[in-house]
Amino acid sequence: MSTRRNFVKMTAMSAALAVCGFTSLAAQAADTIKVGILHSLSGTMAISETALKETALMAIEEINAKGGVLGKKLEPVVVDPASNWPLFAEKARQLLSKDKVAVTFGCWTSVSRKSVLPVYKELNGLLFYPVQYEGEELEKNVFYTGAAPNQQAIPAVEYLMSKDGGEAKRFVLLGTDYVYPRTTNKILRAFLKSKGVKDEDIMEEYTPFGHSDYQTIIAKIKKFASEGKKTAVVSTINGDSNVPFYKELGNAGLKATDVPVVAFSVGEEELRGVDTKPLVGHLAAWNYFQSIKNPTNAAFIKAYQGWAKKNNLPKADTVVTNDPMEATYIGIYMWKQAVEKAKSTDVDKVIAAMGGQKFKAPSGFEVEMDPKNHHLHKPVFIGEVKADGQFNVVWKTKGPIKAQPWSPYIPGNDKKKDEPDSK
Repeated sequence: MSTRRNFVKMTAMSAALAVCGFTSLAAQAADTIKVGILHSLSGTMAISETALKETALMAIEEINAKGGVLGKKLEPVVVDPASNWPLFAEKARQLLSKDKVAVTFGCWTSVSRKSVLPVYKELNGLLFYPVQYEGEELEKNVFYTGAAPNQQAIPAVEYLMSKDGGEAKRFVLLGTDYVYPRTTNKILRAFLKSKGVKDEDIMEEYTPFGHSDYQTIIAKIKKFASEGKKTAVVSTINGDSNVPFYKELGNAGLKATDVPVVAFSVGEEELRGVDTKPLVGHLAAWNYFQSIKNPTNAAFIKAYQGWAKKNNLPKADTVVTNDPMEATYIGIYMWKQAVEKAKSTDVDKVIAAMGGQKFKAPSGFEVEMDPKNHHLHKPVFIGEVKADGQFNVVWKTKGPIKAQPWSPYIPGNDKKKDEPDSK
């Protein structure tokens, strides 16, 4: 009898301890705000996305060191969708349903963003997307901190057509074969036609993700450029394919003075793996470059260099900052400001508080989240590649430009609203 009584007492004590344990775990969980980081850390896009994960972790550490958000520490939850587009959706669902993150910072390619969108809409999650893209989208559950086409692609092509940019008359639209390059080039083709450029003066080529043999394509570009009019290449190649593309460009002796290339997905990080001496003078269009001189940028660069050394990142002595890293950093701080304004991490309340948020960006400008359209007002810079892999800014806007998610060069867009549906 007494054995039975002892067993009952022991069971009751175990249950009580288990409840205490669960309570303390729940209390511990309630003391942090979980933040999802959804970037490819392996596969073809790791060359570009790994640095965004590191930037997000650095910003979270900075915020935590200053007391966190609403008195709680941010707890990063890092997943690797491995450059696998369906896996992005699975990992997004895991972050929202299992990990219960308050917000996600992630994606690079538009195909990865399109893959996760239904999940964020279904579960009413919140995604900050930090990379330039093709526009033609406006979602309640997404804030776009990268550029729309009128904040990158259109100004870059206008520059190539200008006297300063070499007065190009023929264009090669070269991209990776997925939604961002194809839609951007559809917009650019319509823009070029509006400027009087004929179809026979536009060459369009696509290669798959991870493509590495650019010999044939570079030969076609050389032939196209030899037909009498000044030619420029507009590159929307993404990921690690940029390394063999630029190497082949150098091997073929295609200099910027002959056929300038302007890239929309190549920045300082991608050029770390390339001998940049043959590429001097080729161009990139972004909303930020590491070489921009101002105190905010100097502090941003110093912080990231310190983070790289402290965390033993690969080639920590040569780390660089770039545009999507800046856009990631801006997004995290703007989300923090919106949470503090809303006094809540509730998604709908944070969305309502995001419009009009401002942040002194490393670009040197105060950037603002548009009150309605979930896109940042951003400055535009065009930079020339230097021998050290940095960029010399050759053209810039006077101030931030409002994003046009719906390009005026696509028929019917003038009838679309400049704000997302609230559903």
